[in-house]
Amino acid sequence: MADQTLAPICAFDFTQCRARPVADDWPAPTPGDSATFRWLHLDLGKPETRRWIEQNVPPIAASALLQAETRPRCDLLGEGLILNLRGVNLNPGSNIEDMVSLRMWILPNAVISSRTRRIWATDEIQRRATEGTGPATVGGFLAELLHGLSHRIELVSLELDDQTDGLEERALEGASALHDDLGALRLTVIKMRRFLHPQREALDALLRNESRLLDASEITELREAVNRTRRTIEELDATRDRLVAVQDQIASEQVRILGRNSFILSIVAAVFLPLGFLTGLFGVNIAGMPGTQSPLAFWFLSGGSLAIGLGIFLVFRALKWL
Repeated sequence: MADQTLAPICAFDFTQCRARPVADDWPAPTPGDSATFRWLHLDLGKPETRRWIEQNVPPIAASALLQAETRPRCDLLGEGLILNLRGVNLNPGSNIEDMVSLRMWILPNAVISSRTRRIWATDEIQRRATEGTGPATVGGFLAELLHGLSHRIELVSLELDDQTDGLEERALEGASALHDDLGALRLTVIKMRRFLHPQREALDALLRNESRLLDASEITELREAVNRTRRTIEELDATRDRLVAVQDQIASEQVRILGRNSFILSIVAAVFLPLGFLTGLFGVNIAGMPGTQSPLAFWFLSGGSLAIGLGIFLVFRALKWL
């Protein structure tokens, strides 16, 4: 439409692994016969994006592209495919576990994607396309995208594994103040697992259903991306179990310290309770108390208290309580 302008993040037509920018102000969703496929990458923060999607994409697919909150999914819709995926959030100042969402409407000759936050895997494809190169087919585009997402997720998983190693070492060394680090790490693992489990299911559905978009070699590449996602989930499961073990170790150490302190206090009380009774008894200010007229009474009382305390100590040693 001449009176409207779409400002996509990027727009490219791909032909035989060569990419060229789409210059139309209000581009069509498909390239016609001029290219093998078209990729339009849209920013959901721009109002013209919603208008373009509503005009050029089927209603159900448009709703999927425009959703504010999404979860990984893969659903066939006519000749196209709705595919939502997640990637780790590598944007500055963001939490890694707050995973970014990529929404896609895929046709045999077009990929329309939308996002709200920057996704590094699509940025890499965009960089290559800007240099004039890119995937040959829609299936190749998906394979390249999934490898980029899986690779970055793997790197984060390995980093979490290294952090868990550090926590285990500190816990075994008896380091204190581990609760904050342990809690933050467990939260990261839990959030990543929550999104990666449905992502694995979405990728499995993609392999089962989309022979129209993928040839044999592309299916093999996608299967490798799915396997990497599975391995990452297994690593996150193992990391979660290790963190639970660290938490149990910390709790056990705290119980041991509390028990030791309680035991020490009990021993101290057992020693000083009879001594306190004895000194309290002789400290009453009433007539008839023995030793009140003797200058040696204080020393006899002190010596007797010391002897009683020593006797209690020897009894505890004999009982192996000390």
